[in-house]
Amino acid sequence: MAAAASRPDRAYHQDYICRIRYENNLPPPPGSVKLLDIPIDGLDYYASPGFASRLHRSQPINIEADAELGMPINLVGMPGVFDGDESSIQAPLITPPVNPKDKNLLRPLSELGKPKYQGGGISFLRRTEYISSDTARARSEAASKSTPKSPGPKLRKPVDTSKDDPINVLRAVVKGFDIANPEDAYTGPDSNENVKGLDPTPAELEAWNEPKHPLKSSLKPIDFYPILPDLDAGTDAGDYMVAKFSTNPTHVANKHDTRVDVGLLRPIDDEAMLAEYSAKIAAHEADPTRTPHPGGAPFNYNFFLPTDEASAINLRKKLDVYDPDRDNPDLYTAKNRDGKEVFRLERQRTYETGRATAQDPNHAYKEIAIALHDPELDVITQDGVHDADDPPQQRLEKGAYYYPIMQKIQLKPHRSKNLAQLGGASRFIDEDDDKRVDAWDVTVDDLDDNEKAKRSSHRAELLGEEEDAADDES
Repeated sequence: MAAAASRPDRAYHQDYICRIRYENNLPPPPGSVKLLDIPIDGLDYYASPGFASRLHRSQPINIEADAELGMPINLVGMPGVFDGDESSIQAPLITPPVNPKDKNLLRPLSELGKPKYQGGGISFLRRTEYISSDTARARSEAASKSTPKSPGPKLRKPVDTSKDDPINVLRAVVKGFDIANPEDAYTGPDSNENVKGLDPTPAELEAWNEPKHPLKSSLKPIDFYPILPDLDAGTDAGDYMVAKFSTNPTHVANKHDTRVDVGLLRPIDDEAMLAEYSAKIAAHEADPTRTPHPGGAPFNYNFFLPTDEASAINLRKKLDVYDPDRDNPDLYTAKNRDGKEVFRLERQRTYETGRATAQDPNHAYKEIAIALHDPELDVITQDGVHDADDPPQQRLEKGAYYYPIMQKIQLKPHRSKNLAQLGGASRFIDEDDDKRVDAWDVTVDDLDDNEKAKRSSHRAELLGEEEDAADDES
């Protein structure tokens, strides 16, 4: 064991094999490099103006171009350029759609030219392997057997363009009403004046008689509500506005503050802001492709709330036309300087419009709010029992009533400190103590003749009474 331990390590002979893939078998040059002076007198010929002139005459432009080649540099005639308005020489804010014929011209450089084949599994650094025609053929056969055959390209079903015809769309809409109300279905001859609905399929009739949830088939409907307009709940403008606070408008955090339900948003008159908004509207109407619609008017609002929850409850009773105690003068909780009974709403803070969206007046019912109403579920008295001698008055029948939404705004608190740093605080009325309104006295009265006329016009427009009257006169 001692002799084996003292034996030196045996040295093994190893060869380093390096394969040179690219060899230069050319012999070195027989002599030294010789530098020659080559005249370059032709450069003066190509750089002379005469060469460019002859080239221009021999190669005429094959396009029709004006003297400025489509890039006018004369600013005379551009509207508003010398007044500081450079919109006429700038690109439009709304990018116009690209013509399908020009899409090939906008391809990136990587997609130009012939498509390059990139073989898979081949890299610059790879291990040494023998390549022969037999090996390549066997590999291709094995790959073809292991790889499933891809199905051919799916053929797109031909689109029936006649379905997009307005008359056919109207027939499909009428078919839905005929399924819901078969007794009122029109069965006369089909014409442009009297459109006859399409024939419903058995599947459509079954879907109407036995409705199913599209995702959960186990769910069953428990009640149905017809969709109806609320004709007596119109406003002076005929539509509604949805206001959402970005933060909690009151200090009540653990429950819903019922005072917010009867809160009052009073817009602040700001002539500078309205003038700027009117200018944006005029610019949009002049050229909608360059100037987008600015949305709703960016008003600032003062937010008022009743002094306590009891005042909010009394104000709700006063606003309910079917409440038996609405004419009770004891509902008012305060008196003004003249001694008149009023509801006093105190100013909470000023809000500014963070984001506003307005609907197109021509599409008034693009967004609607729906309220479900069932007379049997209404609670009239506090104990939940209807008086048999005095049955409750119901303004509406059972249905899902919709209300058009023409504007949605997000209200965020007005930061007067930040505006003061920017030098814009003096623009707002709430910063002026002499003009700021700290409280608002509210009384509830019946509609006057002017307000009734406005609501009647919206009601007649919704029912189509004006069109019927015009047809009768003609």
